[in-house]
Amino acid sequence: LLPCREQPIFSTRAHVFQIDPATKRNWIPASKHALTVSYFYDATRNVYRIISVGGTKAIINSTITPNMTFTKTSQKFGQWADSRANTVYGLGFASEQHLSQFAEKFQEVKEAARLAREKSQDKTELTNPALNITSHQVLPSPIISSNGPGEDKLFRSQSADVEITTEKERLKKMLSEGSVSEVQWEAEFFSLQDNNTKLVAALHEANANVDQWKKQLSAYQEETETLRQRVAELESQGTHDSSSENNKEELSQTLEELELLIKAKDEEIQMLKSQKCGHWEAEGEREETLQKLQQELEARNAELEQRLHLAEQSLAETLAEREKLQSEVTKVAEIMDVKIFELSEIRQGLAKLVES
Repeated sequence: LLPCREQPIFSTRAHVFQIDPATKRNWIPASKHALTVSYFYDATRNVYRIISVGGTKAIINSTITPNMTFTKTSQKFGQWADSRANTVYGLGFASEQHLSQFAEKFQEVKEAARLAREKSQDKTELTNPALNITSHQVLPSPIISSNGPGEDKLFRSQSADVEITTEKERLKKMLSEGSVSEVQWEAEFFSLQDNNTKLVAALHEANANVDQWKKQLSAYQEETETLRQRVAELESQGTHDSSSENNKEELSQTLEELELLIKAKDEEIQMLKSQKCGHWEAEGEREETLQKLQQELEARNAELEQRLHLAEQSLAETLAEREKLQSEVTKVAEIMDVKIFELSEIRQGLAKLVES
């Protein structure tokens, strides 16, 4: 597979500026927002370019040459001059780290462009027939050596030195005309605009959350008031339960009295049976009296059994209703505890928002 003609080798985000061609002092922003700025390598022509596209328009299309220099004018702003485009480009970064990474990559690409140019010049000198020179007959050319401290030796032709000197003078002139303070202010202005937009969005979101919490707090307060009314009703029903307990105590006391009465009647019957009467009339009257007493006792006993059954049934129903009310009271109390806990959390959240 053939490689693409141009491939991106590094990308970052920055605010792009160009020097005002009229005044050569002020910076003109290329866009309102940060753009993607990328280094590209053209394998066909063996050149490196810096490209940035805004919409369908190329904001930056700068071919890097060994004569270019990237200058850091502040902690977040850097610039370089492009003589071919006859302008100076400026980049405002979000942090000092992004600026350092871009500057390091600029130096690497610049060195690669220098090596590519030297290889191209060497190849041209060796293969150009007009010079009538072979690879074994290389004539000495007028060159100047430039040795930097602790670096490898670099050799340039006199024409290249003249071009470098001209480019440096042009760059110094353009940089001297530019206002560094204005660059810093404009970069900080765009950064503050981005931060302001983020803060406004966060403020709107916080206001929406506060309104929602207020509505939820109002709903919880209404629900709490309803639960309080329900508890009051259950407590009033509990007072009715106490009155029913009093009725049960009265019924129990009546049953005890009836049992004592039955016991007394039984003793009376036994006493009457034990007595012996010599007269048949007295015996007949006694039997008649016994029958009447027995009938009365049976009727009284049936009535007492019926009342006892009704009392037991009423007691069972009362106990079941009481257990049901107790379970409802417990459930309502648990719900109130949960709501009170949620209300406390909402109040804490509102307090934090007010403090912030």
